[in-house]
Amino acid sequence: MNPRERQEQWEIETLAPWASKAAQSRGRVNPESLDAVRTTFQRDRDRVVHCKAFRRLKHKTQVFMDPEEDHFRTRLTHTLEVSQIARTIARALRLNEDLTEAIALAHDLGHSPFGHAGEEALDAAYRSYVPEASFRHDVQSVRVVEVLEVHGEGPGLNLTWEVRDGIAHHSKGMADLNDASAPRATTLEGQVVRIADRVAYVNHDIDDAIRAGMIRSDEIPAAPSRLLGSSHSARIAAMVVDIVENSAGKPVVTMSPDVSAATDELKRFLWDRVYLRERDENADLAKAQRLVRDLFAFYMDHPDEMPAPFAHAGPDTRERAQAVCDYIAGMTDRYAVSRYERHFIPRGLSLDR
Repeated sequence: MNPRERQEQWEIETLAPWASKAAQSRGRVNPESLDAVRTTFQRDRDRVVHCKAFRRLKHKTQVFMDPEEDHFRTRLTHTLEVSQIARTIARALRLNEDLTEAIALAHDLGHSPFGHAGEEALDAAYRSYVPEASFRHDVQSVRVVEVLEVHGEGPGLNLTWEVRDGIAHHSKGMADLNDASAPRATTLEGQVVRIADRVAYVNHDIDDAIRAGMIRSDEIPAAPSRLLGSSHSARIAAMVVDIVENSAGKPVVTMSPDVSAATDELKRFLWDRVYLRERDENADLAKAQRLVRDLFAFYMDHPDEMPAPFAHAGPDTRERAQAVCDYIAGMTDRYAVSRYERHFIPRGLSLDR
């Protein structure tokens, strides 16, 4: 057997009965010959890591926009933390670690510049031209891997069905983790990424908010601190151990009711004390939102200022708005600023000159 076949056999013999097996994948939209070394899920992971959208995550805001500070999370470091937590859970539950990693690394490829503030501004700008449309980063992440990125001769990365399903169902919005009405990924690996995303951002956003001076460690709600611990690492460890203990030996990925409730309380604390406050009080975020709206309007009027293939969207308003949305969503924070400067600041007054 070649290395891929040995790995596929190992998965069938070793992973949990309900784990996804690479040899049993639902496959790709466009069938491909198998690799001699890597399984289909390993190839998907590698395609994500090597795509341009993944590299741009390093210059996209997670929550705090501060180019002078090196230690705030970016969208890329958030993605890596989600991947690490998700892989730990998947390994402990005997799920497919390669599939889990591929979903985790790709889950935020569609995020706009300037974090959630940028996402809100892009959604509003898009709706102003196409009222029935909307911008959601989870939907855009699927669009990135299916349409906007390129692998080989065709559009998209041609990822397996399991990876695309996990990307499409990772987002929770404001929903609590135990909300049964929220959509779930079909695979348990996709469900691991969904819960690992919440574990990662709840904890690292608290860490960043303390670093930014928005909250103090003694302001974190007392009940979750008593249950989970008072430090960043203690909280993550407690959540991960709880997930493993409550999911081991079962075809489910879940937390205990107490830990789930504590995690959701921390999420609500962040929304009230950090996310909404940062959006309302940070003048730079308001400027970033105006920048996104102004760029959207400019490119709707001047599509030729966008690079190919976005500039070839045509005169139809819906088609052009989709192209503008795709272009802006793919921008890093600093690239969006540079485009704004190019289009709206007189060249002789540019700060770069």
